[in-house]
Amino acid sequence: MTLDPVPTLDVDPLIDDPKTRIIVCCGAGGVGKTTTAAALGLRAAERGRKVVVLTIDPARRLAQSMGIDSLDNVPRRVKDISGDGELHAMMLDMKRTFDEIVEAHADADRAAAILGNPFYQSLSAGFAGTQEYMAMEKLGQLRARDEWDLIVVDTPPSRSALDFLDAPKNLGSFLDGKFIRVLMAPAKVGGRAGMKFLNVGMSMMTGTLGKLLGGQFLGDVQTFVAAMDTMFGGFRTRADATYRLLQAPGTAFLVVAAPERDALREAAYFVERLAAEGMPLAGLVLNRVHGSGAARLSAERALAAAENLDERRIVDQEGGKEGVRNSPESPEPPAQAADEAEEPTAPTAPMRSKASASDSTDHSDSTDRAHSTDPAHQLAAGLLRLHAERMHLLAREQRTRDRFTALHPEVAVTEVAALPGDVHDLAGLRDIGDRLAAGSQPAGAEPESA
Repeated sequence: MTLDPVPTLDVDPLIDDPKTRIIVCCGAGGVGKTTTAAALGLRAAERGRKVVVLTIDPARRLAQSMGIDSLDNVPRRVKDISGDGELHAMMLDMKRTFDEIVEAHADADRAAAILGNPFYQSLSAGFAGTQEYMAMEKLGQLRARDEWDLIVVDTPPSRSALDFLDAPKNLGSFLDGKFIRVLMAPAKVGGRAGMKFLNVGMSMMTGTLGKLLGGQFLGDVQTFVAAMDTMFGGFRTRADATYRLLQAPGTAFLVVAAPERDALREAAYFVERLAAEGMPLAGLVLNRVHGSGAARLSAERALAAAENLDERRIVDQEGGKEGVRNSPESPEPPAQAADEAEEPTAPTAPMRSKASASDSTDHSDSTDRAHSTDPAHQLAAGLLRLHAERMHLLAREQRTRDRFTALHPEVAVTEVAALPGDVHDLAGLRDIGDRLAAGSQPAGAEPESA
């Protein structure tokens, strides 16, 4: 069965379109989202746009590749950008972003009480889902400033890429949930009535929670809730606004994956989730795809040639010349291994003596031993086996891609060839950007012949 051609993802029209204001690079961990986001940002900037790249990657490769000493919660301009555009980069500081929300939506005294609260410090530093929520919060802040033409987001390295979409709703639901509302009730009642309600109406619940969580922890939570009373509605409002921002026509999602079964399975799941949520998918970036400059040599032929070298079945030519066994151009037929020698069938052929046959066998064995230790032959056989392994890898990657495209034939794809090393400077990011924009398969990505 012949598969229909897969639509090609055209990256340049996407980043050149002034209506494209946000590009979100998402996918499983370890597939190259950070490098993809940085390369897209650099390419867009050098094509004339004012770009900021927001990364949540705890590694600092992005700063190093852009020639910046370090990244923090403030956009830093990248130097040595060609063209009329600008490139800025920043790394999400989760706690600092949370602090900024508090400082922006509370008066000085209440902000100080919240920032110094032990429960708040734990929540802002490592509560499940906080990083993903703060990434979306920072995205909303950047978009509201309207300072950049394009925002490129590198999503958090979550256990599941779907956490990125769920985080705004999850944290908003937590802060607006029944447990928080119950804890917040005494603060809303206020004064002695509030204390009476706390002591009587909540005595059973707080007693149980106090035993489970510790009295001091529960007190910290209640103090935090009282201080955050006026801000809970704001969290829900901003979460909803950010979610609508992700659904807006000016947003484009790029799913990044490696040509591996697990990564593409999660990519397929993400594609389906984006469609269900009505979020605009631009396409799939298939990263680290392997190729070969000698794809016409199949794995089977390469392995056969390696075995021939090892067993000395290939003609042992002198001086590097190639010949054909028993061809008229060859003055003498090549020597054969003793176990392959055959008695001549012509009636005029002389019979060899046992001694001469033995001498011939001994000579052939010694030649085989010398041949098997020939460094040139060993190297050639090793290279042939490496090529066979590469061709098997290419075939496996092709089958994996075919399964994805069969499930999602509508998804545009661009492929980025695997590089021999890590990207560590602007030149490397430009190379990745060129490969992203090329939108074609690496050389030799065809499946091997059966």
